Amino acid sequence: MQHITSLDDGLELFKALGSDVRVEIIKLLIDNKQMNMNELATELKITNGALTNHIKKLESCGLIRISTESAGHGNQKFCSLIPDKILIDFDAPEEAQNVYNTSIKVGHYSDYKAYPTCGLASADAIIGEVDDTRFFSHPDRYNAEILWFSKGFVEYEIPNFIPSSHKITQIMISAELSSEAPGINNVWPSDISFYLNDTFVGVWTSPGDFGDTRGIFTPDWWFPNWNQYGLLKMLVINKHGTFMDGLKISDTNITSFELDYRSKIRFRMAVDDDAAHVGGLTIFGSSFGNYGQDIKVSMNYKPME
Repeated sequence: MQHITSLDDGLELFKALGSDVRVEIIKLLIDNKQMNMNELATELKITNGALTNHIKKLESCGLIRISTESAGHGNQKFCSLIPDKILIDFDAPEEAQNVYNTSIKVGHYSDYKAYPTCGLASADAIIGEVDDTRFFSHPDRYNAEILWFSKGFVEYEIPNFIPSSHKITQIMISAELSSEAPGINNVWPSDISFYLNDTFVGVWTSPGDFGDTRGIFTPDWWFPNWNQYGLLKMLVINKHGTFMDGLKISDTNITSFELDYRSKIRFRMAVDDDAAHVGGLTIFGSSFGNYGQDIKVSMNYKPME
């Protein structure tokens, strides 16, 4: 997901979408998932040279990716979409100038409960053995850049270093997530629940465990029939409720937690036993997937009254 919070941030994207041809390219890729350059040029009734210029502009603003695959007597360039959503949000909170930002590595969880299929890996190798939950406690798990399990949870303690005598008015958490299927399966729904300090704040249903193409940041040694990438999701808890990618998922709001500079903040992602879709969870760190980031947290704050 691309999140645009100002006109300057979105300028290149707006320019790229200011062309009927480029909008048609996006529509074709939505319908067909992936197309090679010749197919696109034929559908659009333009030359390959003209198409290349349009593709470069869409690629430069992060809307599409280009991959090269061997086919027949040579290589073919294939185009596919990167973001599943574009969120344009110009309604910045009043206290936006008071923001504490931090990032949490995937393996830096403070508590867990995992069931096979499960495992962890660093950027260089599998940690321990797959489907052996004991390795979720191994010291090397701090180096984990990806983890997965079929059900259970991982819980992270969010660092809270906002200034003294201030209270938290909004928490925004973004992470690249997917389901966890045996192998890969792009249609494998999973209900992923989110908790803050043991309070349920909402659920999001992951559509699948994606492996149709290699993740942009996924290392070369990673197995081709394993989780390749996820969807970048943004969870926001503010005074109005809890939102996922801008859509309200519950009425649980930030004021009910009474969080300030002294508060311990625990964030849990879980696939519960009683979920309608028990399809597992995969969390991608900066060395895996499509977005090159760890679990990002932003907390808005203001002086206590």
